[in-house]
Amino acid sequence: MNIIEKTHCLIIGSGPAGYTAGIYASRAGMKPILYQGLEAGGQLMLTGEVENFPGYPAGVHGASMMQDLKTQAERFGTEIRIGHITATQLSDDKKYIQIDNEDKWIETDTLIIATGASAKWLGLPSEKLLRDAGGGVSSCAVCDGFFHRKKRVVVVGGGDTACEDASYLANICEKVYLLVRKEEMRASKIMQNRIKNKANVEILFNTSPEEVLGTEVVEGVRVINHATNETQILENISGFFVAIGHTPNSGIFKPFLTMDEQGYIITEKGTANTNVKGVFACGDVQDKNYRQAITAAASGCMAALDAERYLASKE
Repeated sequence: MNIIEKTHCLIIGSGPAGYTAGIYASRAGMKPILYQGLEAGGQLMLTGEVENFPGYPAGVHGASMMQDLKTQAERFGTEIRIGHITATQLSDDKKYIQIDNEDKWIETDTLIIATGASAKWLGLPSEKLLRDAGGGVSSCAVCDGFFHRKKRVVVVGGGDTACEDASYLANICEKVYLLVRKEEMRASKIMQNRIKNKANVEILFNTSPEEVLGTEVVEGVRVINHATNETQILENISGFFVAIGHTPNSGIFKPFLTMDEQGYIITEKGTANTNVKGVFACGDVQDKNYRQAITAAASGCMAALDAERYLASKE
């Protein structure tokens, strides 16, 4: 193992959790190093206007907000690096991080994991085109539903998340179509009953989207019924919400950290502590319930404070 340097605090991930951890760790004199990863800025880089993050009364573009957080972290001394963590060796005594699949390892006293989670997508070319263009394709109803008030939207999925998103959107939208690929939902009974009681929600079973229609913004959705093999176009649609789950970016930590069946890192209640001393997790890699920028930032603060206390106890 070629150890190229040692540090007190290393942060993996550059979303709201990672940058906030950097701000707090820097102010505590921990001189943190932050690796941005493959997707610098995290999921918010794919988000258009953000209107629910405190401090931006007029709203802010997701990429602009992440640049603000990065600038603030750098102002206090966080060293931000371009690079990808490809392997780890973690124990209570020693923590080693490999960079870019090369024989270059960093030894760190504390590790803050803020690698986030990636939304699962359908893989439709039209879905990606309009998602990249900020044209109304989203994986977060709470984040982006506000832009579709009193309009018609489509939600794809049959689990609890899809039902929660459809229920939330039904409160602000004129009409919600819920596309369920199978003949029944896999959501809990209580969630199914809740969504079935929404008068402006239409559930289409045995139905999948074939194409999201529109060139710059979502205008409609062509769907297919698997039972009849018939297609139809849902017209005058402004939003297309994919709610088929998220995958936490936790794979390289699996040999060392305790996780749930989905791969979310388990932290000690009320803290960012993992089962390995000196290793902390924050943001969407350990949060499958809220998945909001503000909660990610808050948990990044927790991780940095917990790391500071850990170092103090070692001294």
